[in-house]
Amino acid sequence: MGKLLGNKDYSKMTLEELVSEEKKIKSQKIPTALFVGFAVGIAIWSATHKGGFFLTVGLLIFALIIGSSYSKNLKGIQAEISRRDIGQ
Repeated sequence: MGKLLGNKDYSKMTLEELVSEEKKIKSQKIPTALFVGFAVGIAIWSATHKGGFFLTVGLLIFALIIGSSYSKNLKGIQAEISRRDIGQ
C-alpha cells in the first residue's frame, strides 16, 4: 500500500508529477478498500466471538485511519491540481 500515512508536499510538484501521483493513488483504491474491509470484518468477527474489546476497537480505529489517510491524500492532490488549473 505504499506510504499511506506519509504526506508529500504537493505544492512543490509539477503538474505532470501531480497527475501521475493522482493516478497512482487512484490505482490503490481497491487494495485500500479491501484492506479496510478485511480489518472491519476481523473486528466484527472478534466482537462476536469474544475476541476482546481492545482488539475490536483497535482494528476499527486502524481501518478508520487508513481510510481517512487515503481520502486526505487524494483530496489534497485533486485540490492542488484544480488550484493550478484555475490559476492558469
